[in-house]
Amino acid sequence: MFRLWAKIWKENRMLRDTVICDDSRDTRTHKVFHALDEICIRFDLGKPIWLDATVNEFKRHNKARFHQDNFIEQIDFDYLEIQVIEED
Repeated sequence: MFRLWAKIWKENRMLRDTVICDDSRDTRTHKVFHALDEICIRFDLGKPIWLDATVNEFKRHNKARFHQDNFIEQIDFDYLEIQVIEED
């Protein structure tokens, strides 16, 4: 089971969160991208851009934060945080 936890933060308060579960046999990268797509649908967000700093943070900590720089449209929160909480 692969699970990814997504949280929207504003002024050090968590506004929304959700957990995406994936039992497929896809690669870890595909599972992360599919989970992020589902998160964007649930939170009604445009897909964020993976900047080099975001990729490096995710590789090191299994966690990444998407700030305004990662989004094309204006966001009304400080950042979207994703974190892998369970892997196969």
